[in-house]
Amino acid sequence: MRITIVNGFFLPVPPVSGGSTEKSWYHLARQFAARGHHVTLVSRRWKGFPHEETIHGIRHLRLPGADHQRQLWRNLVLDFLWSWRAFFALPAADIVVVNAVALPVWLGWLKPRAGRVVLMTGRMPKGQYRHYTHIARVLAASSFVRDKVIAENPALSPLTRVCGYPIDWQLMNVSAEQSAPATASTTNLSPVLTLGFVGRIHEEKGLLLLADALKLVARAPGLPPWQLLLCGPVDIARGGSGPEFRDRLLAQLAEALPSSRYTLLEPEFDASALAAIYRRITIFCYPSLAEQGETFGVAVAEAMAAGAVPVVSQLRCFTDFIRQDETGLVFDHQAADATAQLATALTRLLSDAELRHTLAAAARKTARHYDYASYAETLLADFATLTTAGQPSPSAL
Repeated sequence: MRITIVNGFFLPVPPVSGGSTEKSWYHLARQFAARGHHVTLVSRRWKGFPHEETIHGIRHLRLPGADHQRQLWRNLVLDFLWSWRAFFALPAADIVVVNAVALPVWLGWLKPRAGRVVLMTGRMPKGQYRHYTHIARVLAASSFVRDKVIAENPALSPLTRVCGYPIDWQLMNVSAEQSAPATASTTNLSPVLTLGFVGRIHEEKGLLLLADALKLVARAPGLPPWQLLLCGPVDIARGGSGPEFRDRLLAQLAEALPSSRYTLLEPEFDASALAAIYRRITIFCYPSLAEQGETFGVAVAEAMAAGAVPVVSQLRCFTDFIRQDETGLVFDHQAADATAQLATALTRLLSDAELRHTLAAAARKTARHYDYASYAETLLADFATLTTAGQPSPSAL
């Protein structure tokens, strides 16, 4: 098959500056190419990368893009310009995967030779699906996203599949086996348990709530030694809330813990180095408050693959792979006592080694469903049905 993948306007591929969408589709493109398919990947131009090249069997087309903006309307304008730029650059293909907002509005009917249009819901639907026509498939990152898509455009219901997001389970699982969570037999080797967060250092991620919860955890008696590790981009261009928010967060953490017990690392984009960071984490806390922002939780799945126990907020996007007391712990982020609930969950895991081990094993097994190799096979099988003669035409809504 000829497969084109269109990424967004503000991050490069290979994903040297981060981005779950960019990372996921770069690795999937490599999986597709390794199986003999002809793959073209469209992404933002970036210093040090040629405008066009073929590497690892993937043809890269890099077009002028722009940095991510704080205001939504600015990003939508930039996406609109990017979508037209990509439209004119698209080669003929069988399948075109689109990770942009505006492009699907006109792509299927204005340029059918670009391929049957497959949408990946890397962002929460905000009305745009009402305008999408000539769509062959919608890949919903979670059941919650699927329901949102169908609510906006019921005609897309038969075309929508829940697929989660792919991760490098093999790499993360090797890390988990090399460094299992601390147990009674390994306590002397690894006496300090690490609570961790990997992701954008953004207010919507609930990090201030986490800082407040840690004040309560720090007062709990009888806990083993523990520390906090945060890793992710701060700057707005890469999705953070900026230096002012970082300083506010660090000040709040300083009220809960001595400086020697918490660390904020720069974002890590090398896969092996990132796996090493996940390897250090025993309990992965992702207290996101983004009701209309989170679509899946790639970092959570990666941490699970690496052997960490997830503690997450009660967002519906997590319910496909995190079940209370089975694969992790969940707290109600909207409750009046949300801080106390989060502190209780963290304290419970810190104090109960057997619970940590049981949940970590189940979490790792669940995360395996999203490994790149098996995920790519599933997508390719689906793409084949979309391009087979006699299949229904894309929806003309």
